[in-house]
Amino acid sequence: MADEPTRPDHLRSWQQFAEEAPDIEAAVRARFEATKHHVLATLRSDGAPRVSGTEVIFDDGELLIGSMWKAVKALDLLRDGRFALHSNPGDGSMEGGDSKVSGVAVEIHGPRYDKVEEELQPPTPFHLFRIDLDQVVHSTLHPSGDRMVVQWWRPGKPVTTVERQ
Repeated sequence: MADEPTRPDHLRSWQQFAEEAPDIEAAVRARFEATKHHVLATLRSDGAPRVSGTEVIFDDGELLIGSMWKAVKALDLLRDGRFALHSNPGDGSMEGGDSKVSGVAVEIHGPRYDKVEEELQPPTPFHLFRIDLDQVVHSTLHPSGDRMVVQWWRPGKPVTTVERQ
């Protein structure tokens, strides 16, 4: 959408991830859509990690996160956009797997912000961030139950799969 910052070539949108790694995109998206709340890790000003709850929005090929105005997670992302986002792991059964994404969060304004505001009617003002991906990891329990299957994707590379006992 217009009025959004340009994405660096080494990062990807959700849509680009889906095109490069369709074999795991559906499973990862399902994990983020299965529950409302997820865990976001940001960097404090002293470099220490901070974890916060967050919700995600899939909009027109982008993964977005919102934040209350001037919340500490938003201030962290405005200062240093690097993040890791862990899907809610559910009930502990590993049903559907476990997904994590990381990259850089970029604050956006303009038409997409207006669209999200109109559709979700969050308390205003609010922060809205576009998630630019540099890694996606999806872990599942092997059907035999005796090992984990870990798949990860990096921009421009095929999905890598390893099994761990």
